Amino acid sequence: RLQNANITKLTRWFTPAETLRMVTHDNAELLALSGRRNPYPGKLGVVEEGALADLLLVDGDPLQNISLLENPEKNLVVIMKNGVVYKNALTQSH
Repeated sequence: RLQNANITKLTRWFTPAETLRMVTHDNAELLALSGRRNPYPGKLGVVEEGALADLLLVDGDPLQNISLLENPEKNLVVIMKNGVVYKNALTQSH
């Protein structure tokens, strides 16, 4: 939760799109530069076949309202890390 709040603070200096790119794609590229110290065998920070699957499905548009990330219990509909689904509110009845 604190990490998400810190992410939203970056919009003081960057657009929501720039912020989301930095904390996903750009951080993944930085980690890849660590060579053998990189603990992940697959590609990170992209949505493509063969890449490691960490995905968030947000109820809303974080490009318009990045503060949606500050309340994951309410606003994250699907949470998947390393290909394992930890939350899937799509299958729950509303």
